[in-house]
Amino acid sequence: MHIPATLVRGGTSKCWLFNQVEVPADRGDLERLLVAAYGSTDPVELDGVGGATPTTSKAAVVGASPQPGVDVDYLFAQVGIGTGSVEWTSNCGNCATGVALYAVTKGMVPVTGDRTRVVMRNTNTGAVLEGIVDTPGGVVHHFGRQTVPGTRAGGVAVGLTFRDPAGGTTGSLLPTGQAAQDLRVGSAEPVRVTMVTAGAPVVLVDAASAGRTGAESLERMGADVLWLRTVRHTAAPLMGLLQPGEEPGDAVPKVGLVGPPVPYITTLGEPIGAEDYDVSVRMLSMNAPHPAIGLTSAVAVAAAGLVEGSVVSQVTGGPADEWLRLGTPAGVVAVRCTDVRDGLPHRVTVQRAARLLADARIYVPEAGRLQAA
Repeated sequence: MHIPATLVRGGTSKCWLFNQVEVPADRGDLERLLVAAYGSTDPVELDGVGGATPTTSKAAVVGASPQPGVDVDYLFAQVGIGTGSVEWTSNCGNCATGVALYAVTKGMVPVTGDRTRVVMRNTNTGAVLEGIVDTPGGVVHHFGRQTVPGTRAGGVAVGLTFRDPAGGTTGSLLPTGQAAQDLRVGSAEPVRVTMVTAGAPVVLVDAASAGRTGAESLERMGADVLWLRTVRHTAAPLMGLLQPGEEPGDAVPKVGLVGPPVPYITTLGEPIGAEDYDVSVRMLSMNAPHPAIGLTSAVAVAAAGLVEGSVVSQVTGGPADEWLRLGTPAGVVAVRCTDVRDGLPHRVTVQRAARLLADARIYVPEAGRLQAA
């Protein structure tokens, strides 16, 4: 059995995109197909198309949207590595960047001059996003010069905007009603956290309260994975993400450290000064340190920065302005909050880049031989 698919790079992630008419409509059948195609039961995903890292073991199913004012729907899948399972509860902004370029390239959205707007709905969470794809001269380009922190490779520029990101899966920007609170993690002393839902449910730990800086290396973050997982699992029921008796997952809430800006060297060897950004951020992606920052996490940090008393605004010295610059392992990511009303940003924008890498036929082993929709 083989299935048509397109591999895209969106920001700092790689994602296989599938047209919804080419894959099973049933979620269980789709999961079995993705597990087989990615070689997801193998921790290195050798016998499959998975990339064996959280940022390269992703998929999305894309199709025309029935919702008025929305061009395409996409179902995001975080394919497990060595688990033989798929996580369906989250969204991925980097993959959405790739979906926007894919929709234009494949003719799902007509080109409209030098820039083409694609309105997308993430069906996992209901989030609506806009991608402004560069189409200079009314032409879709396969290559571009726009870069993002985490890679020196250029791509087609895509401005990605999250519409009304606050609330989402938990119903409010601050699901516990508190800008910041002490969270007891196991038997250790409590740490100061902000639990926020914007883009995604996220728990942000004040690094200083945990004896950290927020500017840790990826290696140091790797040593903290188990502890940060415990933070995530402790916060999940408080945010309404876990019902009694349910096993905690490792996708939501997203979890990370925030701290004051300090000089550091990026993963690409570039020096960053403390004056170059506003807040240090180190996040997990599933159960590994994120090499940069997921866009949904970036949105959450920016939204938290608007809240008086949050662990982010305590670092920045008060509620942030329109722009917030995040110091990530890969470099500085600037996030823009606009149309702010009553402390809630109704538009949050990050400049990204995307590139279509390949159109392919994925040969799926027997376990994934299922009837397509």
